[in-house]
Amino acid sequence: MRAAAMKRTAIAGLTAAGVGALLLCAKVGPVPDKVIKVFFPNGTSVTAELAVTDAERARGLMFRESVPAGQGMLFVFEEESQHSFWMKNTKVHLDMIWLDGGRRVIHIERMVPPCVADPCPSYGPQLPARFVLELRGGEANVRGLAVGDRLEFILPPGATRR
Repeated sequence: MRAAAMKRTAIAGLTAAGVGALLLCAKVGPVPDKVIKVFFPNGTSVTAELAVTDAERARGLMFRESVPAGQGMLFVFEEESQHSFWMKNTKVHLDMIWLDGGRRVIHIERMVPPCVADPCPSYGPQLPARFVLELRGGEANVRGLAVGDRLEFILPPGATRR
């Protein structure tokens, strides 16, 4: 009986530690292997969280109170296709930059406002894209981004197979 009670206590302790670690990560920021640098033609860069799973892509930047300058999120898709986005539950204006498989900008939506009522509009190009970079509203102008520009970044191994 005593061994069983000790086992339950140990499991409860490990569960509490795991939940605590998850909460700590949520408050501190993104997990390091889920963050990359994205470089722009003007020589500047941003730090981008990676969204590679269906769940990460579905959540995106929803519920964030702000997106700091120099930060964003890179959505990675396994193949090029038409990927549209909406702003449901997003609290800040965003710039959305669609990139093809060669990392060339094929479409930019600037200063997209949060959706305040259903149905939320969708945004996206008529061309297939492999990546979408979301930045704080106005960042695309600050960085001088234009259709045809090529962005540089290195994905970690397995970033498209999660």
